[in-house]
Amino acid sequence: MKFSEIIADNLSKAGWSWGCVSAVDSHGRTIWIVDAHRDDGKRFVVRADEKLTAFMELESVIFRKASVVPFLKEASAESRRLSHGRYSRLRSKTT
Repeated sequence: MKFSEIIADNLSKAGWSWGCVSAVDSHGRTIWIVDAHRDDGKRFVVRADEKLTAFMELESVIFRKASVVPFLKEASAESRRLSHGRYSRLRSKTT
């Protein structure tokens, strides 16, 4: 299972509906747009150059801004722990 799928699964378990799409911007670069919303009207949308980065940003903003259930806090910490090493390697390749 990919790390972005783990984050998406955790969001679903915490009551969030989510979506993900890739697009090409005006400079020909692929961008990823990920959003999540709940029945209570909360909605978050993020854009990033990589799919994993988009999901991690979405998880991060939901964790900071929304009143989330404790499950998401635990899941967020676990997915960051699992993906930290891989994410660091991805960032070092691009810089």
